[in-house]
Amino acid sequence: MMRSLDRLYNIDDFRKRAAEFLPKGIFEFIDRGAEDDEAIRNNVAAFRRLRLRPNVAVDASLLSTATTLFGVRLDLPLAIAPTGAAGLVSYGGELALARAAAEANIPFTLATRSMSSIEDMAKAGGVLWFQQYLWRERERSFELIDRVGAAGIQALIVTLDVPVQPIREFNKRNGFTFPFRRSLRSLADMGMHPRWLLSVIGRYYANGGMPSYESHPGIADNVTWADIREIRKRWPKTLMVKGVLRPEDALQAVACGCDGVVVSSHGGRTLDGTIATIDALPDIVAAVRGKATVIVDSGVRRGSDIVRALALGASAVMSGRPALYGLAAGGQAGVGKVLATFKQELATTMAQVGRQRVEQIGADVVAGGTA
Repeated sequence: MMRSLDRLYNIDDFRKRAAEFLPKGIFEFIDRGAEDDEAIRNNVAAFRRLRLRPNVAVDASLLSTATTLFGVRLDLPLAIAPTGAAGLVSYGGELALARAAAEANIPFTLATRSMSSIEDMAKAGGVLWFQQYLWRERERSFELIDRVGAAGIQALIVTLDVPVQPIREFNKRNGFTFPFRRSLRSLADMGMHPRWLLSVIGRYYANGGMPSYESHPGIADNVTWADIREIRKRWPKTLMVKGVLRPEDALQAVACGCDGVVVSSHGGRTLDGTIATIDALPDIVAAVRGKATVIVDSGVRRGSDIVRALALGASAVMSGRPALYGLAAGGQAGVGKVLATFKQELATTMAQVGRQRVEQIGADVVAGGTA
């Protein structure tokens, strides 16, 4: 039985509830990053360093958080980022995330390493994107892309920032592996969280057993821009690349025919000590000069962060951890409240900085903005 969501007012409240509910190994897998977690802290802090400059006496009754992204009208400039452990956070976690996103009219991104099939997820409706890791055996990747297209997924996102396995000592200390495999340490951890054990693992076994990961490519250490050009030939819909932090890489994506670039440090989960994504954003926006849609993720924790990102030239943001915190706190309803919290905070910040529509949020909203 999920606890009430009434006293959860912001993303940090949801994070604390998730930490109570989940086994430590699973919570730290979704909450932490790589090595010393410097990149996570820097991503969040960099947003806070940007000061807002409001206009006053602007009619806030006309305010709308709606936007258009890749020709699709959305209720706010936010997409749920791909997260591979959703099925361990909550029973049928990916489906709950997708349904909550559909209700909020924002995109949901299904991860390659998910516990739900592409075809089942397509039935959830809404705006669905798919995140693609590449196998060393490229034909397997191309077969998966064909499945994604046949299922009616609207956009493909190729992740480029995991050329080798990241260093995450905490997973070893917690006895956690991904894909998930039981160990003495993880079993002891699970036993200390009976509500999670019954509501997640118990339900899986009551309904036929634990699902397997639908697709789990190993880390492909030989990915190049030639692969993106080949995928562009095979994928006729919206194509994005994710993990870009340098202008020259964004220009490579444009040259390969990508429709979008996701400025991302993988939530700080791959290379520790990276530049904050919000700091990398302006140079990338300036480099692509409107030839591709620019989205930013990593570090978004408030609706005011969305305003900061839009002010520096992003068309939207992606966010992964907050949705997982909501999923742990209350399943689909918890995700829905997280998204509603983002929307309320975004609307409040827009009203207070004197912007009635998303497209009015420009560089002048932040001190020193250069987008």
